[in-house]
Amino acid sequence: MYPPSRKDFISLTLSDPHSHTYNNGKHRRQSCWRKWKQLSRLQRSLILFLLALLLIFGLISFPSISEQWRVSSGVVDRLEAVRQAFRHAWKGYKDHAWGHDELKPISKSFGEWFGLGLTLIDSLDTMWILGLKEEFAEARAWVEKDLSFDKNVDVNLFETTIRVLGGLISTYHLSADQLFLEKAKDLGSRLMPAFKTPSKIPFSDVNIGKGTAHPPRWTSDSTLAEVTSVQLEFRELSRLTQEPQYQEVVNEVMKLVHKLPGKHDGLVPMFINTNSGQFTHKGVFTLGARADSYYEYLLKQWIQGGKTEDDLLEDYLGAVEGVKKHLVRKTGPSKLTFVGELSHNRFNPKMDHLVCFLPGTLALGAHNGLPGDHMDLAVELMETCHQMYKQMETGLSPEIAHFSLQPSDGRDVIVKPADKHNLLRPETVESLFYMYRFTKDAKYRDWGWEILQSFNKYTKVPDGGYTSINNVRDPVNPGPRDKMESFFLGETLKYLYLLFSDDTELLSLDKYVFNTEAHPLPIWPSPPK
Repeated sequence: MYPPSRKDFISLTLSDPHSHTYNNGKHRRQSCWRKWKQLSRLQRSLILFLLALLLIFGLISFPSISEQWRVSSGVVDRLEAVRQAFRHAWKGYKDHAWGHDELKPISKSFGEWFGLGLTLIDSLDTMWILGLKEEFAEARAWVEKDLSFDKNVDVNLFETTIRVLGGLISTYHLSADQLFLEKAKDLGSRLMPAFKTPSKIPFSDVNIGKGTAHPPRWTSDSTLAEVTSVQLEFRELSRLTQEPQYQEVVNEVMKLVHKLPGKHDGLVPMFINTNSGQFTHKGVFTLGARADSYYEYLLKQWIQGGKTEDDLLEDYLGAVEGVKKHLVRKTGPSKLTFVGELSHNRFNPKMDHLVCFLPGTLALGAHNGLPGDHMDLAVELMETCHQMYKQMETGLSPEIAHFSLQPSDGRDVIVKPADKHNLLRPETVESLFYMYRFTKDAKYRDWGWEILQSFNKYTKVPDGGYTSINNVRDPVNPGPRDKMESFFLGETLKYLYLLFSDDTELLSLDKYVFNTEAHPLPIWPSPPK
């Protein structure tokens, strides 16, 4: 076949239907141009002027439109990043620790504490909030088929109440699924023997199969935080079941502690004896381990009950004044406000990461009408908790920080060798969530985002799960510890998601109060007046 001649090519083009489109377009352009030429000079000038105005307006508004798009897409990206982190953590748990208490992500195995599927139950309401329906359905099936409390095992009253009982009750409220309430009732009744003590101060340990309870092997004391941080859950169980005994036993503990001698301007010692009902180890006061959630639950019980229980409010306000009077100091170098400890009138500039719950709690109190200077202190302490992350080479906080009181020292935060580990704890992101909800200051979101990125960089295990680390000061070798605590999914990731969400009605702080394991429980309706 020969190639077509020029004449053939022209005839082909003319017969092509698409060539009519070309000719029509050409005709339209000529027609438009003729109409434009028929307009007067004034009319043409006016049209050009209006087009120029539109162009200028577009250029001026472009940055704000693009900024709005960037911010909104950033929020979506951050929420999705939390979902991805949760899915990654869950994948490790599902692959290597399904139905067990904790994942060991490095060795791809599991750790058992009570044998109650702690990570799974702690994660239920987080999955619901994050909209992870498939994962939630799998976990629900395990709860229905495999979760049994009829076993000969000693459990810690406090840990089981805040993680398992709290997790089941909150999931019932969110999902309205009766299965979770039935499981909560079963567990609640099995924990009751802990309260059968001479003083009505509960034992720390209870055998949920045998119905017996006892103190730890080494002492007859219980930790004050533990016996005063089961109230939100037991009170709510009474409200749901219409069985008053759960609320009665925990209210009795609060009444006893309210009247006890041995407090120091509202501050309480760390231990209480189950035989005598008296404080022990007097003279040592901290807002860290063994005392922290006592203060948190004073405020939260008052809010839960509709702000009617005056003893709780009195104890909380007194405690905040005691903190300000005895424990609050500023660092020498940068004047960071921190909360130290008191040991027999000797001040120790030591602050557990656990104390970073306090900015959020103070802010929650101020939101509920308590003095404005509580919020001022919350803002200052939030900055310090942020610096506990920012001043570390990995961007992650140590378990315990010591603070320099000398202006000549280079750093505010000093980390001792035994305190360099990070357990994926939630307290700082918890407080960031409260601070953002109440102030809408975007810096709190940015700080939370930095923390999530550091978790991803230094604690994420490639094929599933996250691990606690040994050394926040060594980014080259942070030293994975091979343990993912259940609270990383139950609290840390949940609070990050809520921090980044624009939906203020998602667990509104005027409708829900969070227990100390981040399980939301409803604020009770006010009684009729």
